[in-house]
Amino acid sequence: MPVFPNPVRRIALFGLLLLAMPLASTAAPATARDPLRDDVLGASMAGEYALQAGRLDEAAGWYLDAARAAGDDDAGLAERATRIALLGKDDRTAARALALWRQRAPASLPMRAAEATLALRDGRERAAARQLRSMMLDPDPAGWRHALSVIATGPRKPETSAKMMRRLFDDGAVPDALPAWLAFGDLAQRLDQEELTRRVIARIVERFPGEPRVALLRASQLREAGDLDGARAALAEVGEAATIVSELRLALAAEYDALGDTAAAEQVLAKGPQDGRIYALRASLLARAEDKESLGRLYDELRRDAGNPNPAQRLLLGQTAEFLDRHAEALEWYDSVPGGEARLQARLRTSNVLHELGRGDEAFAALRRLQADGSIDEDARRAAYLLEGELRAKDKDFDAENEAYARGLADWPDEPSLLYARALMWERRDDIPRAEADLRTILVADPENVAALNALGYTLADRTERYEEALALIDRARVAEPGNAAIIDSYGWVLYRLGRNEEALVELRRAYTLQKDAEIAAHVAEVLWMLGRRDEARKYFDDARRLDPENRSLQRALEKTGA
Repeated sequence: MPVFPNPVRRIALFGLLLLAMPLASTAAPATARDPLRDDVLGASMAGEYALQAGRLDEAAGWYLDAARAAGDDDAGLAERATRIALLGKDDRTAARALALWRQRAPASLPMRAAEATLALRDGRERAAARQLRSMMLDPDPAGWRHALSVIATGPRKPETSAKMMRRLFDDGAVPDALPAWLAFGDLAQRLDQEELTRRVIARIVERFPGEPRVALLRASQLREAGDLDGARAALAEVGEAATIVSELRLALAAEYDALGDTAAAEQVLAKGPQDGRIYALRASLLARAEDKESLGRLYDELRRDAGNPNPAQRLLLGQTAEFLDRHAEALEWYDSVPGGEARLQARLRTSNVLHELGRGDEAFAALRRLQADGSIDEDARRAAYLLEGELRAKDKDFDAENEAYARGLADWPDEPSLLYARALMWERRDDIPRAEADLRTILVADPENVAALNALGYTLADRTERYEEALALIDRARVAEPGNAAIIDSYGWVLYRLGRNEEALVELRRAYTLQKDAEIAAHVAEVLWMLGRRDEARKYFDDARRLDPENRSLQRALEKTGA
């Protein structure tokens, strides 16, 4: 798709024109057509201007005008108009834009995906099923991926997604390729379709006997259903293949970790070839399990090969010594890291260890030296300011934390990472106006910063009553990353705050399908509770507790509902 100039950066050229648009339309006769709508660049800029204001319906209309003015060779504008209209739930404009897109890119998989999405939205399930089947069986492997994406995010109701999944399965529309079957089974599981998931797994076992990835999928399904013993039995079927194939070893360890069996996860990683990444993962797992005896053995294993001054290995030895609370040894290892990126990481870790030892003055002095060292990478210098802020927060020294960010911002005015960290600081202290000011400063320089758009939109939805403003910000983030679970969660949350509970539940469930997260689960639970569906709400509260019992959103939801 063509790249169009950012409207904020081109305000000198287009600002007066855009600001004058309401006056021009008022003065013109009712039948007159705004000439801007027939100008590709002008209509595109007007679309971006509407998008920046969070007015998705207007943005889609302007982009549709730009697409019409561009002629038959440009499919990109029609695609953008379609996507924005679908996000804005403006099915009429979406249908018009899609017709143009279809003319200009008839064989495009993204276009066919949009067509299936619109058919689902319109309730034309037969047409949607035909298009999805065609995409699933397309020779291009991207076809089934597009189809599953439509099923996961396109329908207005999760029940429609489940219905399409069952229909495709019964029609034999899943390609005869293991990755497609695994992805199909994974989506069925994320949609909480236990019966369909069991059928899919049975079919995969029949088609691909002895395939270890099938055992992993089955274990995941059993774990999600609460059958932990069954999940462990399924993992035992993976066999020795995991020690040969690195990808399988990591996946098997991750599944044991999800079951809470960190020791078993580490033992899986201990088999087979070892490298720096595997050693680091093993150390992290043992530290989380507080298994200092096994961690000590791993430390001794690493030390045997420490004669060679490998920077990454010495950095890992320092981190492992930290896990073992051998802080003096950790400092020695960090000091011995020769140079390069590992050396900068070691200097940052040194400050952390000094702080743990209660030698805060030395820790902060070391960070100050990093911050003032003009010979090192700027990212490392910024990291030193961020780490100082984090350590000051641990000390509950708000003034010093604020001062650390202020010094960093004096070196790099309007630096997004520092502003974002400071905004989180203000939010923790319930100073929402200052948190908002920092996030808006990021957006002035970069109006399309998705993290800032989502953070500000969510903060306004969660901590103020400025819900319409929050919705406009979140809509802008949705246009940039429509499949981002965190943004879909924010969208669902602002709908809930607006009192649109049934719509909110659809979006929050969609977010939870994409990402099993404690905060999203807490949001789903609260909405269900308010809808009177309390048994179902308790299930999601239990999920949230299992994922992260200390989550702030979970605690607030439990306090509010009394669940």
